[in-house]
Amino acid sequence: MNQVTVRGIAPELEKRIRRKAKATGKSLNKVMLELIGGSAGQEKRRKKPAGASLAELAGGWSEKEAREFEESVRVFEEIDEAAWK
Repeated sequence: MNQVTVRGIAPELEKRIRRKAKATGKSLNKVMLELIGGSAGQEKRRKKPAGASLAELAGGWSEKEAREFEESVRVFEEIDEAAWK
């Protein structure tokens, strides 16, 4: 990861950046990267949904596959009352 030192930031600008970081619950570094990236025209990275990396690693089911699986195991959800006597 590259590092850049920014010198000569006006005190009022620094205060505003720090307030923004505090208000959003983000680190000062994160806010600075967002501000610089936005100014340079960089698109925001989209967060992957929870479990996305696991799905990429292990694979995932399509809606059709999930529905077929649910239908095939539905019989196991039935309780045989006679077996419990």
